[in-house]
Amino acid sequence: MAGSPSLLMTAVAADVPWFIDVGRILLAALLGALIGWERERRGREAGIRTYMATALGACAFGLISGAIGDQGRISAGIVTGIGFIGAGIILRDTGRVTGLTTAATLWASAAVGLSAAYGIYHLAAITALLILGVLELHRLPGWAHFSHRARRVHESTNDKGPGGDAHDAPAAPRSASDDTIATAAISRLEH
Repeated sequence: MAGSPSLLMTAVAADVPWFIDVGRILLAALLGALIGWERERRGREAGIRTYMATALGACAFGLISGAIGDQGRISAGIVTGIGFIGAGIILRDTGRVTGLTTAATLWASAAVGLSAAYGIYHLAAITALLILGVLELHRLPGWAHFSHRARRVHESTNDKGPGGDAHDAPAAPRSASDDTIATAAISRLEH
């Protein structure tokens, strides 16, 4: 089919001058850095370099996929790969689940990079702005009224102090069996 997106992208990638590709990579890096700046400003581990690299890498792989004409498979690989990285970021530590927002926004920043790679600049910019908006939602007045988790965090004592986010809400309490299983696993590793 002549009008299918993959054939259109292959033709666009083959006919685009090199400086357009450079502009696409720079746009992805800039938008990723903007998202990373917000995370770094809030004291999160993943910051400017991490988000910039995620968007930039997704864009570069997107440009490669356009050049070789295999957008679908490479794009799916990017989504899966960033999901794998995100899974490594999510931690459960002493009854708290952390890293969910970081994992989700890294995954979404890959979409920013792919959008820039495929020349869908408005989608890249809108996605980046929406990610930034989502990161600010819990700071809105009245947010606790709409969010069950925000209400729970607001009502509990937040031991993280200033800068603690709603996504760091306490998870289900650990049971004695959790501790027993963890102790058994550690003792087996030590022997």
